[in-house]
This record gives sequence, structure tokens and C-alpha cells, in this order.
Amino acid sequence: MKDLKALVSSITIACALASSASSIAEAAQCTGTIRVIAQPRDGLTLLENYKDEFAKLSGGADFQIDYLNENDRRAKTKADASTIGKYNVYYIDEANVALFAKSGWVAPLTDYYPADYDYADFDPGRQKVATYDGKVWFAPLTGGGDLMVYRKDLLEAAGIKPPTTLDEYIAAVKALHQPDKGIYGTALRGQRGSGANVWRWMPYFKGFGGNWFEGDKPVFDGDAALKATETYLEIFKYSAPGSQTGGWDEAVGAFTSGQVALLIESTPLVGMALDPKSSQVADKIGYLPPPTPLTGGGYGHGLAIGTKANKTEEAKQCAGLFIAWATSKENEQRRLEEGQFSELNRTSVMTSPKFAELYGPDLGQALADTGKVTAVNFWQNASWPDLGDRWGIILEELITGTRTDIKEGLDELNGFATDLVGRSQ
Repeated sequence: MKDLKALVSSITIACALASSASSIAEAAQCTGTIRVIAQPRDGLTLLENYKDEFAKLSGGADFQIDYLNENDRRAKTKADASTIGKYNVYYIDEANVALFAKSGWVAPLTDYYPADYDYADFDPGRQKVATYDGKVWFAPLTGGGDLMVYRKDLLEAAGIKPPTTLDEYIAAVKALHQPDKGIYGTALRGQRGSGANVWRWMPYFKGFGGNWFEGDKPVFDGDAALKATETYLEIFKYSAPGSQTGGWDEAVGAFTSGQVALLIESTPLVGMALDPKSSQVADKIGYLPPPTPLTGGGYGHGLAIGTKANKTEEAKQCAGLFIAWATSKENEQRRLEEGQFSELNRTSVMTSPKFAELYGPDLGQALADTGKVTAVNFWQNASWPDLGDRWGIILEELITGTRTDIKEGLDELNGFATDLVGRSQ
């Protein structure tokens, strides 16, 4: 039966690809090698098994993917995009999409992404992150928003309903905090960084109505930022040990090891929490969108069309075709079959019967619901990492107690932001 299912799945994918190939064959005929720079992803490695398929689809093209770790990838893509342009396709992310787009290093993706590949099928939250200045710049390979995961057994034993508002969430965190029994209300990120403690703080800031700027004037020293910081620090009293200077790994590890009652984290957490190989509570968890008014922290990594290496319209079309094929429904279905949860980005796949079979009937709906409240919480600007990292230092000091005056910290950040904007003009 398993072999029959695999055969049916293969036939379905082959037929879909044949249909796509016939409808876009006139759009781009490509030869040579499309060069891609990326950081390691299982979904990209999987593509190596289907080079013949892409060659047939494109009219004879090959592709080569060079892999670097995240920091090296960011440095090398920036250097290449601004100088020689060796690579046709860049792997970019939410932290640098504004820089690449504003600098003209990448082309608007949907100008060259064949319509048959249905860009609108991507999760709405990932689409928001891939959009800057009203245009789409990359096709998602991974990403997401936030989900609230919780221990059903602990909530049921305490007679607590899964919280849907922030007040309910805070009350549940406090009620379920039992450090003498090795159970902690939640786990937050205390480690400094725009992608660490600031990332988890931002849903509170945006949920309370905060904005980073009004024009060029920084305005995050107002009531929203103050309330967000006070709330974050209050909840931190019930956070698992090690999280005060920890990040994603520490927070997720605390939950999957059974130490945490409720956790709001980026959606790849769920794949780990549901996997018995990585989770001690795989059969005990439930999930919902973040409690209102929190926004989901939208992030995404994906593939973009380089402009220097693709000097002609035909070259851009070929790079667009590769990106469309690499992120297609058919290849995403293959990732689903391989259990690559964090590589899934399409609504049609996450609401499919196969997804429900693998991950249960409710997760697809929860992901769709959280996509509706996922937002771009960070400042979409090339200087965002500088601003975010500066706040991360101040916030870590507030969390660890080496700094105690929240308003003073926010005023300091406001001054830093004013200077930052001045330098960039």
C-alpha cells in the first residue's frame, strides 16, 4: 500500500510538472548553469535529485548551489551583489531584503515568476515579509509567524482553558508556574539581538499599537514601547532557567523537554514539538494563534533574482523560472513527503490531506489562522540590524537587572535611532 501511495504521488507530481512545462515552455528557453548562493536547507538539497527534471523544463539548463552558513552567506551575497555579480540567484531574508531591493541588487520577482506557479498560494505572512515598497522580491523557502503551543495535560489538570487573549495568557502562565516541580509558566528569549530578545518583544510592541518611526522621527519611546517592555519583563519572572540569556534553542528546548506549560514561538517549533524523536511531549500539545492583541512575528528566507549576473530580460526570466520551479507546489509536496516541516510555505500544501495525515487535522487550520495575524514587526530598512541589535543590548540589560530604568533605556535608543537616520541621509 505504501508503494502504491508513493507511485500515485509520483504520477501526480509528474503530471502537474508536465502541465506546467507545456504552459510556460514559450516563456523562457534556458541553457548553461544557473548559479545560486544559499545557506543549507533540506529543501534545496532535495532539488539536487531532480536536475534532469529542471533541464527538461527549462530547455537544457543546469543549476549549481553553493552553500554557506548564515553569517557567511549574508556577507558574501552582499559583496557579490554589489560588485561582480557571479550569482544568478541569491538567498535573502527579512533582515536584508530592504537593502537588496533599495540598492537594485535584485529584480522584482513577480515580473519574472511564471503565473502558472501561483505565487498567491504562499502563506500570507511569508508574502508580507517578501514584500518591500509595494513589490515582491523573493519566493519563500522557509519562514512563518508565531504560534502559541501549550501542554494540554497541564491546562486540563488545572482547569484552565487555552488562552485567547494576552490577559488570559499571563494569568495561565502565572497559575501553571511550578518551579518546585520543574515546570515553568513559559520561556522567553533574553539573549541580545534583533533576531533574539527583540524578536520576541516586538509582538507586544506592535500589538500595543507601537511604530518605529513617523517619517524620519523615531517614536518608540512612547506608551506602547513602555507597556511592551514592562509586560515582557513581568512575564520573564515565569520564564524557564537559562532563558534570561538564551535564544530560540533554549526556549524551544525547554518546551520540548517538558519543562514549559505555554510558549509563543516561531512556527517551526511545532514540527519539533510534534516529533517524538525531538520532543518528550509530542502527544500532549495543543496550538493556537498568538493571544490578542499580539501580532505574529513574520519572517522569511527565500530566493531572489540577481541583477548583475542577469543582465538581459531572458536571463532574468531563466532565473525566475528556476526560482518558480524550486519553490513550486510539486517540490513542496516532495518536502512534505520527506517530513521537512520547516520547508513548507504554501497554503495548499499545509491544508492538504497529506499534511493532516502527518501532523493531525488541526495544525493546518492553526497555521492558516496565524498567517492572518502575522505582521512585519521589524523596521524594513537596511539599518534595521543596527537598530535592533542596539535595543537588544539594552533589553538584555533590563532582563538581567544590570539596568533598571526602562524609560531611560528607551530614551537612549531613541537618541541612537535619531543619529542612525541622520547618518543614512
